[in-house]
Amino acid sequence: MPEPPFLELRGVEKRFGDNPVLRGIDLTVAEHEVVSLIGASGSGKSTLLRCVNALEPIQAGTISLQGTVVSGKGVDVDRHRRDVGIVFQSFNLFPHMTVLQNVTLAPRQVLRLSRRQAEERADALLERVGLVEKRKQYPDSLSGGQQQRVAIVRALAMRPKLMLLDEITSALDPELVAEVLNIVRELAHEGMTMLLATHEMSFAREVSNRVCFLDAGVICEQGPPEHLFTKPTNPRTQAFLKRIIAAGRL
Repeated sequence: MPEPPFLELRGVEKRFGDNPVLRGIDLTVAEHEVVSLIGASGSGKSTLLRCVNALEPIQAGTISLQGTVVSGKGVDVDRHRRDVGIVFQSFNLFPHMTVLQNVTLAPRQVLRLSRRQAEERADALLERVGLVEKRKQYPDSLSGGQQQRVAIVRALAMRPKLMLLDEITSALDPELVAEVLNIVRELAHEGMTMLLATHEMSFAREVSNRVCFLDAGVICEQGPPEHLFTKPTNPRTQAFLKRIIAAGRL
């Protein structure tokens, strides 16, 4: 039998009250693949990521990681989240904790690493993103780009199998975007499996193995970036990209 997909969503539906947000999502992500979700605000991109991380329950369908169902009743959510890191557009750092304390909290409490082990892991990651000298500072003393880099490091400190990135540059000033995207670019080159929602079309085109266009909770079209961005076949994809190009964002 062939191995199951690394990540698989089958018929996933999500509603908020009477409002359907995801309407029968089918999606697979292979190990080491980078898949970008694009589409207008409200199309369901962020909700899809939150469902994969079990932050939102789904009403129908299944989500599986490495062949194990990770949605529905009876799932060990805490165990699942050890394997799935998520970074949000708002940095969500604890303001009363230093950078080092933010990064080491989960490895110490969840993975039961010793303080020394957690700090060594944190320092190595902070060194990699150029922030080890900020280890004892508090988040409010950092720029937005630095805070987002710390948020990425915090997720990586758990050594996840899958990284979810939810519009991680949307809250940043334009000049700070590049420093965050460079880290994602490095992770992609190293083979990290990633599913990301983004409005950065040029970046999605560069870093992704595959791009999915969402509209009204449905994946209308997906394919390699060079195909989807230049030869889309779905009318809704065509209309969306036409607006993006007219705005100078692709």
